Amino acid sequence: MNITFLGATEQVTGSRYLIEQSGTRILVDCGLFQGGKESYKRNVEPFAVDPSSIDALIITHAHIDHTGYIPVLVKNGFKGPIYCSRATYALCAILLVDSGAIQEEKAKKYSSEPLYTIAEAENSLHFFKTVDPDVGVKIGASFTFRLIDSYHILGASFIILSDGKETLTFSGDLGRPHQLIMKNPPSLQQTDYLVLESTYGDRLHHQGDPIKELGDIVNETVAKGGVLIIPSFAVGRAQTIMYCLYELRKQKMIPDIPIFLDSPMAIKVTNLFCTFSDEHQLSGSLCNNVFKIATYIPTAQESKRINAIAYPAIIIAGSGMAAGGRVLDHLKEFISDAKNTILFVGFQAEATGGRSLVGGEKEFKLDDHVYTVQAEIKTIDTFSAHADYEEILEWLSHFEKGPKKVFLTHGEKEAAQSLQKKIEEQFGWTVVIPKYLESFDLD
Repeated sequence: MNITFLGATEQVTGSRYLIEQSGTRILVDCGLFQGGKESYKRNVEPFAVDPSSIDALIITHAHIDHTGYIPVLVKNGFKGPIYCSRATYALCAILLVDSGAIQEEKAKKYSSEPLYTIAEAENSLHFFKTVDPDVGVKIGASFTFRLIDSYHILGASFIILSDGKETLTFSGDLGRPHQLIMKNPPSLQQTDYLVLESTYGDRLHHQGDPIKELGDIVNETVAKGGVLIIPSFAVGRAQTIMYCLYELRKQKMIPDIPIFLDSPMAIKVTNLFCTFSDEHQLSGSLCNNVFKIATYIPTAQESKRINAIAYPAIIIAGSGMAAGGRVLDHLKEFISDAKNTILFVGFQAEATGGRSLVGGEKEFKLDDHVYTVQAEIKTIDTFSAHADYEEILEWLSHFEKGPKKVFLTHGEKEAAQSLQKKIEEQFGWTVVIPKYLESFDLD
């Protein structure tokens, strides 16, 4: 086998891995690069190989940095099957169409051609084929793969690919043990080669009680008479926040103030949670009760109306990195008033609005207008669905035999280098941080 790293190298987004042997080409993940101008350039430049030459695509999970380039791949000639779990397909049917709408909006704003359209996103869904967990699927003359439920988000899977001689495992995004909603990621015992994420390779998550932390921030904001804005990822994070608010209200630890879920995508994803009840820890009745905690805001007109709210409230809105979506309209309204709070509950990539606010910027530019940051900026990192370095090392400790080589991707350079050193010191394994477009023979 040969592997070429077409993305997620020394950065967190754009996961794309090309595996080749004896004329068969398989792509694992096909994500968008997210962030600043450099990411935009990577998305619009020609794909590194002819899409029509790729025999199959396998997806670890539905997040856009792992799937968002699929409509472009199909538009440019890919005609093979796209393999994934049932829940991943259900999420992609939501996320890719939403991404197509975002691409159209950006194109209209900048008088350019969209990367892809809603129609092209919908067309790409026809190529999807769902696979049950732990069932072997053959590709070409020698490749087989299977998916193992990994519980990072709904449908997330480890991919174990074999050419009959060597096994190559992709962690995708490695979930955390003891999450509030999702199940624990299973341990693996062996693989010849491992492609491992390193998002938090240089950090430990805070070990506090996220429910109490959220409750304290709610109560502090209410005491000031303010509004709490929570930029949130639509898949997993918004649902976890609603679970915490449900528990806080049930235990009477926060007042009964309005809670709004202002994200059409998060609303659709939330409606899937009770369908795929075997992938998380919420029982049927609890699942239904938890997601009644918020008032859903499906339309843009309703979203604008809640900006006029004159009393304490909680608004959960996309996007999670304040890089687009309805949360930007809420920031315009609330960011310059000291009684309000902006709470970030997830990773903030470079060149995003969230990264600048968390980094202490006192001015926030939106639509050519500069807003003074007076609202309190808070973070809770205990909600992360990515394992920190101790959790990654603990997961690796279950391997009965060390891989021949570990490739660290999906992490900024410093995080990957830090994790590389820790793995080498603890296990004595060979660890590589691949460069963009770098290839390796696996033999």
